[in-house]
Amino acid sequence: MKKFTHFDEEGRSKMVDVSEKKVTKREAVAKGRVKMQAETLKMIMEGRIKKGDVLDVARVAGIMGAKKTSDFIPMCHPLEITGIDIDFKPSIENCDIEIESRVKVIGRTGVEMEALTSVSVAALTIYDMCKAVDKNMVISDIRLEEKRGGKSGEYIRRKS
Repeated sequence: MKKFTHFDEEGRSKMVDVSEKKVTKREAVAKGRVKMQAETLKMIMEGRIKKGDVLDVARVAGIMGAKKTSDFIPMCHPLEITGIDIDFKPSIENCDIEIESRVKVIGRTGVEMEALTSVSVAALTIYDMCKAVDKNMVISDIRLEEKRGGKSGEYIRRKS
């Protein structure tokens, strides 16, 4: 098992020093889902939620979340993100919306946390915009799907 890098020899928290790492192109993809009542999903898709275009607002919120990740997660380095794409896949059959965020950077550290934060903030925004009609929504399955770049190379989640 690999050792944790966010602790010093005495067990105190620290921010990892990345100054000696190579600058490389890095990318991470995260996904998550918001389950809801069928009528809620229908209202979103038909543009009938009074707060506005739910998916457009959630996309912008997810982008903002990725950019602000180091403000929320204490040991994350502030990054100059080079690109963020957020997609939504509504499923009438499953009464849910799958969220996918792809974040890119050219830097010394990865963007996994930015992709995960992006999905989380987009999901929370969907909940916030729709809670007046459906307080039973469930946010779930937030996970890293892929990561590329850096010393550890490529990771692709195994399908179970």
